[in-house]
Amino acid sequence: MSECLQRETETLLRLSHVSRVTSVFFGGGTPSLARPSTIAAVLETVARHAALSESAEVTLEVNPTPILSSKLQDFLHAGVNRFSIGVQSLQDEDLKVLGRDHTSQHALETVGEARALCPGKVSVDVMFGRPGQSIASWELELDELLSVCDDHISLYQLTLERGTQLFSQVQKGQLSVPGDDITAIMYESARKILQKRGYLQYEVSNFAKNGAISQHNMSYWKASQYIGVGPGAHGRFIPHGEGACREARTQTLEPEVWVREVQQRGHGTRRRIPLQHLGQLEEVLVMGLRLIDGITHQHWQFFSPGADLHQIFSSSCEVQDLQQRDLLILDNRGLRCSWQGLAFLDSMLPNLLLQLEAHITRGQEMDRKRPPQSLGDNN
Repeated sequence: MSECLQRETETLLRLSHVSRVTSVFFGGGTPSLARPSTIAAVLETVARHAALSESAEVTLEVNPTPILSSKLQDFLHAGVNRFSIGVQSLQDEDLKVLGRDHTSQHALETVGEARALCPGKVSVDVMFGRPGQSIASWELELDELLSVCDDHISLYQLTLERGTQLFSQVQKGQLSVPGDDITAIMYESARKILQKRGYLQYEVSNFAKNGAISQHNMSYWKASQYIGVGPGAHGRFIPHGEGACREARTQTLEPEVWVREVQQRGHGTRRRIPLQHLGQLEEVLVMGLRLIDGITHQHWQFFSPGADLHQIFSSSCEVQDLQQRDLLILDNRGLRCSWQGLAFLDSMLPNLLLQLEAHITRGQEMDRKRPPQSLGDNN
């Protein structure tokens, strides 16, 4: 596995002709189960084939199990300088229901150890909307977590995945989860609590103080290019020498098959989807509106030089309605959700995407109907 991670990293960096890497994120699954030597080897491979500055953000996702705490310092020596800890809950019974193999005490100890090693660079993940959870218990739990939390916290609403034991238990009525009205109140309550504690919300689910935002995740939300390495990883980059089209790439999910493919051809890319103009603009819109600052006109123009945000959205009745309801803002800065609107982003996106698609489609039809230009002397 270690050898294949290094080889695929080398192959994809060479294919993309990346000259500078600003962040590395070891995530997905349980990367903290890897040996620190594997993390170090991957980072050394990156540094050999691209400029990896000393200021580059290198994050490791961590499950706070007892055995891990002693390894954190080894990961730090391997090159990690930011930890993202999946606390999820401070209620032991809830952790069992969620299928987690740690306790609240393990979580608190891991957070404390990580903060001692990387002060100001520890993020904590916590989940709301869990079975049996009330608004009052959520607020108390969040308050307890913030008393030990570092400068970054991510809030996620529980999603029931079909095929899991938890999904089956809820379907059978063995467990009940809070309704949408309750989870909406939980989210709004958490935003207010975090604001009072000095955290700035910079994205739908992410809050930071003292400037401790996740630089790597910002690259996703700003539609930067990135390379996905390892089983099931996703990437977005322009392959060198294959035109100027960015591709959405997905690596083979099954680890054994992925290893075999990397050994045979240097990478385990299972699917390559060229991102046409509309598809790329859809990603810029969906990801950019997750940010509290939204999408600036300059950022949009980089991807859409032919049509600015006002041209696409200002005449839409749906957009005008969202603006009148103080949910969406379209002004000289760009397009963004209001404080209230950020909580309703998912319900707003379908109309915005339809408006974008309609504008792009009209432009393509006009281009097809336009008579071809001839070159020559007009006299």
